[in-house]
Amino acid sequence: MAPIAAALVRSQSRLSSSLSAVSNRYSCISLFPSTNPTAGFTACLPSPAGARHFHDWRFPLSHRAAVRSSAAVADRFERRFATAATQNSYEGILTPLAKPGGGEFGKYYSLPALNDPRIDRLPFSIRILLESAIRNCDEFQVSEKDVEKIIEWESSAPKQVEIPFKPARVLLQDFTGVPAVVDLACMRDAMNKLGSDSNKINPLVPVDLVIDHSVQVDVARSENAVQANMELEFQRNKERFAFLKWGSNAFHNMLVVPPGSGIVHQVNLEYLGRVVFNSGGILYPDSVVGTDSHTTMIDGLGVAGWGVGGIEAEAAMLGQPMSMVLPGVVGFKLSGKLTNGVTATDLVLTVTQMLRKHGVVGKFVEFYGEGMSELPLADRATIANMSPEYGATMGFFPVDHVTLQYLKLTGRSDETVAMIESYLRANKMFVDHSQAQAERVYSSYLELNLEEVEPCVSGPKRPHDRVPLKEMKEDWQSCLDNKSGFKF
Repeated sequence: MAPIAAALVRSQSRLSSSLSAVSNRYSCISLFPSTNPTAGFTACLPSPAGARHFHDWRFPLSHRAAVRSSAAVADRFERRFATAATQNSYEGILTPLAKPGGGEFGKYYSLPALNDPRIDRLPFSIRILLESAIRNCDEFQVSEKDVEKIIEWESSAPKQVEIPFKPARVLLQDFTGVPAVVDLACMRDAMNKLGSDSNKINPLVPVDLVIDHSVQVDVARSENAVQANMELEFQRNKERFAFLKWGSNAFHNMLVVPPGSGIVHQVNLEYLGRVVFNSGGILYPDSVVGTDSHTTMIDGLGVAGWGVGGIEAEAAMLGQPMSMVLPGVVGFKLSGKLTNGVTATDLVLTVTQMLRKHGVVGKFVEFYGEGMSELPLADRATIANMSPEYGATMGFFPVDHVTLQYLKLTGRSDETVAMIESYLRANKMFVDHSQAQAERVYSSYLELNLEEVEPCVSGPKRPHDRVPLKEMKEDWQSCLDNKSGFKF
């Protein structure tokens, strides 16, 4: 214990020296309350040259007690800080969105109102980043310079510039989501110890946690197999499930989807995906970061989303922007339509092979062209789901009439679908295949005629090792006869 005690003494000595240095530099009474209960807090101003202050920082109060009693000052500072950092530089382009039958859906930050021809050339995926930057521009977390970087995407993306991005929501599953909820609970405990209101600790953006990774198949080939497996799942995970149930009730802005509802990507696609948010009368595109690498499946619905680590997800939950390199965008043009007998699996293996060969790591892939209208949303979601396999950050399909049909099919109301279409058309984020499209610029281009896709398989190990079905026998034999083993 002696080395630990010595280390603590040295640490306390360094802390006292640092605080004394701050005291000598700034003419303030203290960052903590004085022993005099009537003493207030003074503003910290630079000390005149040569001035000395002999305030003893080692007052009788412990540091923890001092921090606890300084909650009122922290609240005042927080209010002043928040007031100074919430003025949006783009409030002038807030535009009401009219309903077809009268009234309005809400207001939105109009990209056309900027009257900037550069925006018309941006890929749809970059326009989502741009709208987010404009909506969150407070000159603190997001600045006008950041907005300009995105508008100048064509020239700034090759320079690997960084931008802040604030996703609209966060998606968790039960394995990676439990630590995030634990951290929120610990923050509430800390607030209690500091003498403040622990109920202030809540996610600032909607958080959806889907419980789907705990199931095991113990019972099969039986009529009650599903029910029996669910009962065993609840027995094994009783403590975790009880904790998540508590979290869903304790925290605002958090939805927990119970076991047995489906896998996280299916639930996200069919139920959780908003496409367009209407929050407090402000409309904006849906975007999501998730703690599962295949969060990208939602890109097939026209929602920008990709997988992140637990720390990034927690930061997004607390309203912090994510720092990301402004990505290049690969434009993938689709033409024609799939022939009879060709499945979505054949298509996605072909696309994966093409993108792996092209090189798309750290980039967005955006699909466009007349062939896109021939793909049902299930096929789009399959391609988007494979983004980790072909290496892209996301494979994005902009919203079109196929997307709207799927939203109606999965139970979204007619009014919600009308709002989504009206907003995306007004903000130039909707693809109308019956009209001529403005030319968009991409970092690089690929093209695939869907009629040329043929039945195929992948393997024996890697998804991009595509083999046409008619050549499978010869390929398998060559793998067996190869001295170096299977493909590398």
